[in-house]
Amino acid sequence: MSEIKKQGIFNTVITYIGAVVGFVNLIIVQPFFLTPEELGLTRVLYSFSVVIATFLPLGINNITIRFFPKFRNPQKRHHGYFGFMMLFPFAGFIIISLLILILKDFIIEQYIDQSPLFTEYFFFVIPLTLFIGLTTVLNIYCFSLFRTTFPTLLTDVIVRLVTILLIIVYSLNIFPLHIFISLFVGIYGLHMATLLVYIYLIDRPGWRIDKNFIREQNPRRLIAFGLTLTIASISSLGIKYIDSMFIGSYLSLSMVAIYTVSAIIPTIIQSPLLALEKISNPKIADAWNRSSLSEIKKIYYDSSKYLLLLGGLIFTGININVADLLSLLPPDYILGINVVYILSISTLFNMATGTNNAIIFNSIYYRYGVLMLVLLIFLAVVLNMALIPLYGIAGAALATAIATFSFNFLKYLFILVKFKLQPFKYKSLQIVLLIATCTLIGFTMPVTGEKIPDIILRSAVVTIIYLCATYFLKIAKELHKDIPIIGRKFKQH
Repeated sequence: MSEIKKQGIFNTVITYIGAVVGFVNLIIVQPFFLTPEELGLTRVLYSFSVVIATFLPLGINNITIRFFPKFRNPQKRHHGYFGFMMLFPFAGFIIISLLILILKDFIIEQYIDQSPLFTEYFFFVIPLTLFIGLTTVLNIYCFSLFRTTFPTLLTDVIVRLVTILLIIVYSLNIFPLHIFISLFVGIYGLHMATLLVYIYLIDRPGWRIDKNFIREQNPRRLIAFGLTLTIASISSLGIKYIDSMFIGSYLSLSMVAIYTVSAIIPTIIQSPLLALEKISNPKIADAWNRSSLSEIKKIYYDSSKYLLLLGGLIFTGININVADLLSLLPPDYILGINVVYILSISTLFNMATGTNNAIIFNSIYYRYGVLMLVLLIFLAVVLNMALIPLYGIAGAALATAIATFSFNFLKYLFILVKFKLQPFKYKSLQIVLLIATCTLIGFTMPVTGEKIPDIILRSAVVTIIYLCATYFLKIAKELHKDIPIIGRKFKQH
């Protein structure tokens, strides 16, 4: 766990810096420097492209995570794995581009009434899809080399800072909307190119494929595995963006903007999970290759406890302050308050279930995980279609929360039955009670009536109570030695 801990800490710090930058971007910069229609346009373009880009790698991301250890050989340039890997996204891009062109009229018809601006810029989806798809492939390659820090910094911090700069410059009316959208898409192209240069600097990848070595690895099995998990990837990312796509179809781009700003707030809760997965996924895949169930068990339990503990503090801080936070934005954004409450609960449960995805999808039972994801996306589509017309953006949040909760509960049961593993112990109950207690304190404590001072006051009081209780209850006593000053006592014994 030492390597996981080290890189996990770096990734968590970077991811939280990125979360702050993303928070500033979507909560402060975009609502004030873009009109709701412009903000909604960028989100629909991005959401649409991300969902489509999931298909672009044709499963090579999953193949890389699972099978790259068999190819790993720096002296032989990993038997030309990089060249083999890049065949997939380029083939996928050709297929996707043809499908977009064929289905263009049908897609535009779904958005023309409520979101005409999106239809005007629809063809920007094609290059944006290429850039996002290739970036995910290059990121996974870096993670498989156990180089996660710079890709995380680039994705979570630098791209967001450049986006903020672009938005601010655009607000000065220096160039028109179509130039802004072109530059917005160009940022992701620059992201992709930077990752490619980084890979050349750290690895000198080989483009010449070692065909004999590939044949020995049973390429049909690799491709079947990758294509099967492509369905899983589409479903997994689809659940993150399908709500915005449906809102753009049923409601207006302005409501997409309000929903997007509100929905981004709970994602801060799961930032530690995203950081941990970048290093734990390859480790769990390697543990499965070595049949080390004990190592998987430790990662599973530790990830659940630490993620619930850290996520619980963020969950509490968000929910006790969200009303004041949204009231600082233009008036319409307060309509998203229920979106935050609903999504934060499902996000916290996702944190509590730990690295369950990696355990299932890197095991021999990965097809069951795919089946669960297909059920997830089907449930999400049905619920969005049913609840958005009834409850608007709160209905979209409810649809996502129900689908996500159901999916995580199914994964929990599956791991319990198949592997006799479960991540919850007495400490988990202590953490849940601590979260509930601190949330109640935050909602009931007296305040000044001034929004920003109240946010600071509530956050400070609840954080102190939460951290002190964590320490004195010894919920994570194995970390006490790492606490400045206090930790010296532990290191002396």
